[in-house]
Amino acid sequence: QVQLVESGGGLVQAGGSLRLSCAASGRTFSVYAMGWFRQAPGKEREFVAAISGSGGSTYYADSVKGRFTISRDNAKNTVYLQMNSLKPEDTAVYYCAVRRLNSGSYYYVKEYNYWGQGTQVTVSS
Repeated sequence: QVQLVESGGGLVQAGGSLRLSCAASGRTFSVYAMGWFRQAPGKEREFVAAISGSGGSTYYADSVKGRFTISRDNAKNTVYLQMNSLKPEDTAVYYCAVRRLNSGSYYYVKEYNYWGQGTQVTVSS
């Protein structure tokens, strides 16, 4: 069982920045790829970014590429999402998740089997 706790959300003006953190329990954190997803009211949960277990590979949704950066510190069992140049359309609840070990993709909700409780990000115009 893996427990994930997100933090760092809040209210920010358009053009501003936030850094989300996701702390994970467990001693095998570095084995698992991790992802960030988001869900806006009335919309489906969507992929934002993912990172391999070693941190050597990263993946981004087109909508955030060049503005968001995913990283991880395996010594601290923590994954981060640095969000710059925020836009009102980035407003959503952001979730971190653990990808299944035998998964073939990083981009779909079904590839992840442990989820955090979410943290709200609100970007005002």
